[in-house]
Amino acid sequence: MRHLKILEGELGEKLYFNGDSFGYLDIALITFSCWIHTYETFGGFSVKKECPKLMTWVRRCMERESVAKTLPSPLQVYQIACLVKKKLGFE
Repeated sequence: MRHLKILEGELGEKLYFNGDSFGYLDIALITFSCWIHTYETFGGFSVKKECPKLMTWVRRCMERESVAKTLPSPLQVYQIACLVKKKLGFE
């Protein structure tokens, strides 16, 4: 959570990490958003509650067709993580 709070602090009140335009840093960081549901479920915390500005940024980025069509769904990532966890004997 500490790292997400750092990112939220860097985002501040800006629309994107670059300011008003979607840029390289947004492209690099949005790839982690599909893991948020898995982090929350396994970690027992809420990113929306702890980092609301960051989650607003995630929703804004996901409105972009190029982002929405590229990333796997959070449910798919969670299901794969559960399979890996089970296969490795971490249940």
